[in-house]
Amino acid sequence: MNSPNTFYKTQLIKHKAAVKRAKKRLVQLGVIRFLVFASTIFAIYLSFGQVQRTLIISVIGIAIFLFLLKKYGKIKYEKKLSEALVHINKEEIEIASGDFLDRGKGLEFQDPKHFYSLDIDLFGKGSFFQYINRTIIKEGTQALANALSENSTKKIVKRQHVIKELSSIPEWRQLFSGIGSLIKTETPTSIILNWIEGYNAFTPKIMRWLPVVFSTISALLLGLSFLNITSSFPAIIWLLLGLIISGIYLKNISKLSSNSDKLKDTFKQYSLLLNQIENTKFTSEILREKHQKLMSDKKKSSAVFGEFSKYLDALDNRNNLLFAFLGNGFLLWDVKQSYKIEQWILKYNTKVRDWFEVISFFDAYNSLGNFSFNHPEYIFPKIVESSSVLKAKGLGHPLVNKTKRIDNDLTINHQEFFIVTGANMAGKSTFLRTVSIHIVMANIGLPVCAKESHYSPVKLITSMRTTDSLTEDSSYFFSELTRLKFIVDAIKKEPYFIILDEILKGTNSTDKAIGSRKFIEKLVSSKATGIIATHDLSLCEIDLKEVKNYYFDAEIINDELYFDYIFKNGICKNMNASFLLKKMEII
Repeated sequence: MNSPNTFYKTQLIKHKAAVKRAKKRLVQLGVIRFLVFASTIFAIYLSFGQVQRTLIISVIGIAIFLFLLKKYGKIKYEKKLSEALVHINKEEIEIASGDFLDRGKGLEFQDPKHFYSLDIDLFGKGSFFQYINRTIIKEGTQALANALSENSTKKIVKRQHVIKELSSIPEWRQLFSGIGSLIKTETPTSIILNWIEGYNAFTPKIMRWLPVVFSTISALLLGLSFLNITSSFPAIIWLLLGLIISGIYLKNISKLSSNSDKLKDTFKQYSLLLNQIENTKFTSEILREKHQKLMSDKKKSSAVFGEFSKYLDALDNRNNLLFAFLGNGFLLWDVKQSYKIEQWILKYNTKVRDWFEVISFFDAYNSLGNFSFNHPEYIFPKIVESSSVLKAKGLGHPLVNKTKRIDNDLTINHQEFFIVTGANMAGKSTFLRTVSIHIVMANIGLPVCAKESHYSPVKLITSMRTTDSLTEDSSYFFSELTRLKFIVDAIKKEPYFIILDEILKGTNSTDKAIGSRKFIEKLVSSKATGIIATHDLSLCEIDLKEVKNYYFDAEIINDELYFDYIFKNGICKNMNASFLLKKMEII
């Protein structure tokens, strides 16, 4: 199997060539269109005075010109799509080299009160979210953030199947992203859904047939006037009557038009994305369920969205003053289009939310499938019910450069609590985040950075980055206590894997040691499972069979500090704060 980078480089060459071809064809079509236009004008000039011939030449010339114009528009779209695919593959190559820190950070999803999101670099600069996010719509981005924050152990194997399947179709994923990126939308779907689901229609049922009858009579009166059978007076009176009827609904139509302007781009974009999903056969259970949601109506949902988009475009013609005057006067155009829009809303307002949700789901899981594709060396954890919560070999952090990363083995059983000691910078905090991100990734259904992993699903809860808050008038120590209370209350309801980093830092060392010891004993008595990193060696003296001691070591060799970052059984003996203070000439 080719490496992901080889795939991206091949795709980059392919789509660059497609852009080049499209540019060449656009130039050719531009020249041909000009020649057709010039030839038509010249032919009309030569046949001037011969009405029938002039009419035929005009019709043929206009028909050819419009055909070429449509062809030009199609190729222009293909060029834009190819350019989008060039950009996608360039980005993947850059991200693989470690260049991803200018991408969206997801800071809006950070929540200090969440179970773990603030502690484990899930969001923010250099975060896991920033690294994996490839979503193209706001709702997809939100869905991805929700998946990362969900802290759920349900349907893990089914989600693994989804990610495996999407990982196996990289060209489809890129096409989905490329198509979606071509239309920029500004109105959140939540606002659109609230408007559609709460919409009150104003056009009466008579508008189902009245515009058709009115237009037929208009055509008849205009025909009679054109053939001089009657004067133009009846047609003018009829025009005024049409404007009066349209004027009755003017206020409501203007309001509808104002709101529909915000909808058009979204429905165009979603129609294209729905079509991409509908035309693909999926095998995993969840994707088949999502696919089926789109096929529940007699029409495909993409066709339904496309239909609605056309109605919105048709109503938009009212912005052309001449068309608005004649169209409303002779065709009751605005009323007719408003009726169509309202009937569409009344028919589909209960289904739109489901269709939007399907697109958001695919957008979010495209990112997860892309992550899996980019890391073929990662493995999907074997989901088991066993005495071990986690039994992993070669466990590493996905954001650490693999050329520098030191992987470790870890086996931790249910109701065991590990106390991890070690010198400064020896790797304790990185190890805690490595275990944390493994649990989060495994629960989502992602492959993990390990050679082997047997995992008994459990929810995660952490306390690693407590801060004070001026806005809430809380000290650092009070914030710590609040977080620890949150953990104690949570584990009363259901099991969690608890990860703590140097708790009770906001008090003196003696008080800290006593308090930390009692807190760990409290967790153990609650049958909790987890890991705590600490510099306090007195905690290693806790005499409970559930508590195990591990450490990360540091050595001073030839007046230089060395770390091996290996997770070892036992208690750390070497500390390095004094050495570092001297080495940096602080003391």
